[in-house]
Amino acid sequence: MKIGFIGLGRMGYNMVLNLLEHKVKVVAYNRSPEPTKKLARKGAEAAFSIEELVSKLRKPRVVWVMVPAGKPVDEVVSKLLKLMDKGDIIIDGGNSFFKDSIRR
Repeated sequence: MKIGFIGLGRMGYNMVLNLLEHKVKVVAYNRSPEPTKKLARKGAEAAFSIEELVSKLRKPRVVWVMVPAGKPVDEVVSKLLKLMDKGDIIIDGGNSFFKDSIRR
């Protein structure tokens, strides 16, 4: 299985390392490119835009989002919804208020 991972801050970066250690293939993207480049050196596949990340995944696609709650999540999910299809999965792994997750 290959999953997409958006948001490589402290939590996201370490989640990707854990997934890689457990032999999960990961396409990683972060708004600033340095964490993406570092994880590529550790075995992740790099993407430098959300569009590129989605294009590197096979259907049904799974994208794990680890960005700060609120507007950042809304912006990422909005962009993903334009790129993904019915049956694809978006995981909001951040610290969102559960009613916001239900609304999305």
